[in-house]
Amino acid sequence: MPWTADKLSPFLLSLVIALLAAAPADARPDRDRAQVRAFRAENPCPATGRTRGACPGYHVDHITPLCAGGADRPENMQWITREDHRFKTLVDVRECRKARTKETP
Repeated sequence: MPWTADKLSPFLLSLVIALLAAAPADARPDRDRAQVRAFRAENPCPATGRTRGACPGYHVDHITPLCAGGADRPENMQWITREDHRFKTLVDVRECRKARTKETP
């Protein structure tokens, strides 16, 4: 049976919901949007120079990941390119999983 867009979309949606439901409650710490706004007020977008709105090609990143105990504060934030952010997130998540595994008896 070939997968068509109308059949694939509900499947992907169901898969995402199932994965989110199965994730541990502390898998993703809450983020405070006010802290990101405070960071952006002091550090305008590298692409546009603006403190509000889209910042094409860049993301706000936590230098020390939240899952590793990093603070959700402007002092722990930096601008990072979208491509570098993907790689850093991959490494950060892997390291946080290792740390959680060591904590579990």
